[in-house]
Amino acid sequence: MNVLRMIARLNVGGPARHVLWLTKGLDNDRFRSRLVAGTVPPGEEDMAYLAEQLGVTPTYIREMSRELSPRDIISLFKVYRELRRFSPDVVHTHTAKAGTVGRVAAFAYKWFTPSVLVGRPRRVHVVHTFHGHVFHSYYGQAKTRLFLFIERTLARFATDKIIVISQQQLEEINGTFSVGSRDQFEVIQLGIDLDPFKKVPSPQPLSERGLIIAFVGRLTEIKNLPMLLKAVAKYKEFYSEAVEPELTIAGSGSLRESLERTVLDLALDKNVTFIGNVEETASVYADCDVVALTSLNEGTPLSLIEAMAAGRPVISTTVGGVTDLLGEIVEERDGFNICERGIGVASGEAEGFAKGLRYLEKNERLRETLADNARAFVIENYSKDRLINDISRLYDSLAEK
Repeated sequence: MNVLRMIARLNVGGPARHVLWLTKGLDNDRFRSRLVAGTVPPGEEDMAYLAEQLGVTPTYIREMSRELSPRDIISLFKVYRELRRFSPDVVHTHTAKAGTVGRVAAFAYKWFTPSVLVGRPRRVHVVHTFHGHVFHSYYGQAKTRLFLFIERTLARFATDKIIVISQQQLEEINGTFSVGSRDQFEVIQLGIDLDPFKKVPSPQPLSERGLIIAFVGRLTEIKNLPMLLKAVAKYKEFYSEAVEPELTIAGSGSLRESLERTVLDLALDKNVTFIGNVEETASVYADCDVVALTSLNEGTPLSLIEAMAAGRPVISTTVGGVTDLLGEIVEERDGFNICERGIGVASGEAEGFAKGLRYLEKNERLRETLADNARAFVIENYSKDRLINDISRLYDSLAEK
């Protein structure tokens, strides 16, 4: 079975790792995989190194990147040309831009053939994976409506199966935003290489030192890092008698300079350290007590899955697929909730986030319980092998049809 996989760009983040692992894992005696990718724009880190490590050689389309552009017409033509060359049985797109260009090209490839005159379009199945969505917190109202119209149209006319990576994401995309029909959807959770994280040793007791917090991810607006910095500042302000916390920010992006200015404005220059991108993120988790995320919108954040596998308690805003990772609410507190596998805070609530951090600092038993619960959950549900098996079964079911 020939599988052509597409992603807009191999920038640092979960979607790039996801498509590279799938392309590598599904290139065997049953599947022949090809990966098509756009270019990484200036200011974003490239993950081409991981493709090289895995032995994956993508076909790059220089004109395809994240934003809408007249060059998308060229991208469309080049993708269509790749489809003609590769003759795929499955076209599987990832992320919004690749999902648009790839599905339009696949529609043309399927129907623009002389055999359609006798009722025989080309046999190709089209699958799209939502790693997140841009239906709130990314763009203005007009642009968001345009993207919703595009996604609804593509789901109706150019997509056989839609994959979402959490139950919560299914409820948002299909339920709230009315994209696709329910029978088109499959919930297939992320899968990652858990081995490096399972080897991370347990954290040391706090004793005389302060809480060490880590953030791992892109420094972009959607991650709402100013909220995290405000939460750390409030933590210091509310609990001045406590040993001061440390925050390590691992990642790069266009907001780094403005975030560094915010650190100075909040007098956090002795508390916050920017370390840039780290290829082996397990080392970041090994050096912290808690992993934090303050996003406005998420699919299923890779950093939380990694942190859970590493045995670190997590605290996060309860957006998108985060709620599925954290589990049911066990206890409601002032400004935050204790869940089965982490601490949940409402989006934008810096004060509640600060209280959650303080509560974690003061409760070693809770940190251990949350970490143990989360680690067991992730190891059972988020392995790379499970992901590859789930996708294989989906492709087989399409072939049977």
